[in-house]
Amino acid sequence: MCDLGRHGITPKTTAERVDVVSGGTSRSPARGTPARGLDLVRGHGQIENPSHGVRAVTFDADRSQVRGGNIPQVMAALRHPTMGLLRWAGYANMAAACRRFAAQPDLALTLIGIKLEN
Repeated sequence: MCDLGRHGITPKTTAERVDVVSGGTSRSPARGTPARGLDLVRGHGQIENPSHGVRAVTFDADRSQVRGGNIPQVMAALRHPTMGLLRWAGYANMAAACRRFAAQPDLALTLIGIKLEN
């Protein structure tokens, strides 16, 4: 068990705050050093937050009116592969990619392997 301190400044009041976070691990002391624990705690948001931000802001999932049955899970099942496909295609900015594909739907179809014939 180790305690980690975090320092921050509240933007509105500019008051300094200190948070103490306790953590434990089942790893041996050789593998579970305090420095490694701190790295894991600090890096946790780097994995979760970018995906959450894309879902919440770009795909506006938090304001979805879909509530009943299995539809929320179906929408999530559509959003997640879409994000993965866009990242695989090299798009770093999901909002810009969505705008581009909305304006040029034939590009979106091409991305998933459908070619329109004239």
